[in-house]
Order: sequence, then C-alpha cells, then structure tokens
Amino acid sequence: MRFGLNKIIIIIACSLLLPAMTHAQLKPHLGETSRKMNTAIDAMESGQYEKANHIFREIIESKVPLPSEMPYYFAETLFRIGQYDNSANFLNKYLEINGFKGDNYDAAKMLEEKLIQPLSAIKACSYCDRKGYRYLTCSTCNGAKSLEQACNVCKGKAIVGCSRCAASGMVTKKNVFNIMEYYECDRCEGKGRLTCHACEGSKIVHSKCRTCNGSGTIGSDELCDHLEHKH
Repeated sequence: MRFGLNKIIIIIACSLLLPAMTHAQLKPHLGETSRKMNTAIDAMESGQYEKANHIFREIIESKVPLPSEMPYYFAETLFRIGQYDNSANFLNKYLEINGFKGDNYDAAKMLEEKLIQPLSAIKACSYCDRKGYRYLTCSTCNGAKSLEQACNVCKGKAIVGCSRCAASGMVTKKNVFNIMEYYECDRCEGKGRLTCHACEGSKIVHSKCRTCNGSGTIGSDELCDHLEHKH
C-alpha cells in the first residue's frame, strides 16, 4: 500500500513538472539575443558599423523576439553605413513600438531629423532606386533598352510573298461566262512580293530587352552618390 502511494506521488509530481519543462524548452533564448545586441552596440561605439550591421541581421534572422530598443540601434547603424531607406524603416518601427517612452526616444528623434536630407536626395536622384541603390547600365542591351535581331517574318530578306496572289503576281476571276480570267494583282502590282511589314524592309527588328524590361538599367547593391558617372 505504501509503495502504491509513493508511485501516485511520483506520477503527480511528474505531471506538474512536465508542462514547466516543456515551456522552458520552447521559451526563446533571449539571453543570447541580449548578449549579441550588446556586442553590436560595442561595435557601434568603436565605429565598427559594418560589424554591428552583421550582428543585428543575425539577430533578425534568428526569428526570436527582438529587444524593444534594438530597432533604434539598428536604424542608427544603417544610417552610418548609408542605408538611409532601411534606417528610416527601422526608426519608424522603433517609434511605433516605444513612442516617447523608449529609452532612446530623444536620439531617435535626432536621427529622424538627420534622415531628412539624405532621403530627399534619394527621392530627387534619377541614378538610383527609391532605396538609394544605384542603377547600372544593362549589360545585355548596353543601355539601348532594346535588342536588334534579324526579322523573323522575312528571315532577313526584307520582302515577303504577297498573300493575295500567292506570290504569283496574278489573280484569277471568273467572268459572266464562267471563264477564268487572269489579272495583275493590284496589291503587289504584279510583282508577287511586298516589303516586309514587320521590319519595313530593313531586315532587322528591335525588341524590348528582357533583362532590363526595356529600361536600359538594372538594379545593384551599390549605394548611390547621386552624381553622374561618365564612362
């Protein structure tokens, strides 16, 4: 009887401990996240913003809940390395989450002011996309926006057979006596051929470049300096 009672006590204890153990196993390892964030902040303080950027991205990719102050530090880091659009996105997220209660609220508002000029420069620049990355000349069409190729309709001959007279130059028609008569084709003037309508006799056609979708440029990961680059 005593053995049975002990067994019941053990079962009850296990049933109470198991949910707690399971919860502990599922709980994100926030201590590691905080450690990484502090390492990134140390890198920022020593001017190693690329290193800080790398660490912050590792934290984001880990899919764990982010410390509430991290969006500000990441926004500051992105500003320092010239990724102004991304910086503004994380800064807005920080202010949205924390509002004026955030530990870095004043610094965040200062960063918001500093972002006005570079974001305006990006918006006004025709050499980069809206995120500030420079457009490069398309290597497929060399900026021409289209590609030149032999006409597929006339096979590069500039002429095509007349469809009305089947390229014979003559058309037939029965008269009132049901007798077949032959007439010169008025469409091709009896030549049996016409100038190719696709290439207009040039033997070549231009088609929109598929690489750049006819824009002449492609995106890149190069931050734009908003200056014209002469080749």
